[in-house]
Amino acid sequence: MPARSESPRTRRVADRIVVELAEILSREAEDPRLRALVVTAARVTRDLTAARVWVSGRLTPSEEGSVRSALEHATPYFRSLLAPRLKLRVVPSLKFEFDHTLEAGARIEELLREIKNPPEEGAGE
Repeated sequence: MPARSESPRTRRVADRIVVELAEILSREAEDPRLRALVVTAARVTRDLTAARVWVSGRLTPSEEGSVRSALEHATPYFRSLLAPRLKLRVVPSLKFEFDHTLEAGARIEELLREIKNPPEEGAGE
């Protein structure tokens, strides 16, 4: 993430992209793998020509590759649906990234639980 803070306009556009893409993915994506994704964040360049969009879902590492390909294939379609919703002169290009913070947080919680309540030796053998 860049060190420079976002302008209010880029933040508003990014927030709008999150909302609209979440609706597009859940209602209009034909691929069922894409319908299961959650849009977690977006960041737009200062000139509003490009956006990075973070998505999350319960995917195995092997599924991530095929879902990434499906997202890339559907990107022009998503941009065409975003155009009337965003009402911008130029719709930002979209680059999708996978957000693994939920999985990392769950793993940290699991480790903390294990530290707090270590498994008893000999139990379950």
